[in-house]
Amino acid sequence: MINDILVLCVGNICRSPVAEALLKANLPGKTIESAGLGALVDHEADPTAAELAHRVGLDLTEHRARQITTEQLRRADLILVMSEAQRAQVRAKDPVAAGKTMLLTHWLPGKPDIPDPYKKSREAFEHVHQMLQDSVKAWLPKLK
Repeated sequence: MINDILVLCVGNICRSPVAEALLKANLPGKTIESAGLGALVDHEADPTAAELAHRVGLDLTEHRARQITTEQLRRADLILVMSEAQRAQVRAKDPVAAGKTMLLTHWLPGKPDIPDPYKKSREAFEHVHQMLQDSVKAWLPKLK
C-alpha cells in the first residue's frame, strides 16, 4: 500500500507544491510532501502558482521550498516527478529510489513532461496548473 508520497520538481516553488496540495486535499490520511532537486530553499510558493491553487481551494501560504534528501527518497513509497530528466536525477542521487519514481503524468495519454512555468507567462502557469490537476485526478483511483 502506498502511504508516503513525495512530489518533486526543480525549485519546489511552482509545480510540486501545487501537486502536493492537490494530493493532500484528496488523500486524507496519507503522508504527502514535496521537495526540489535544486530547491530555492525557504522561498514561498510562486505567487502565480499560489493564486491559481487558491482559486481551487488550496492554501500554499505556509509552503517553504526545501531541498530533497536521500532520507526522503528512501522513506517514500512513491516518488512523483515532472519529467523524465527528473527521473534520471533521482536515479543518479539514489539508485534504490529508481523503481518507485514515476512521472506525475504517468496515467495521461503520451505521459508528457510538465514544463516548468518559473518566470514565464500567466498562460504558462495556467497550462501547468491544468496539467497538475489532470495528473492528480488520474492518480487518485490508484492511490485510494
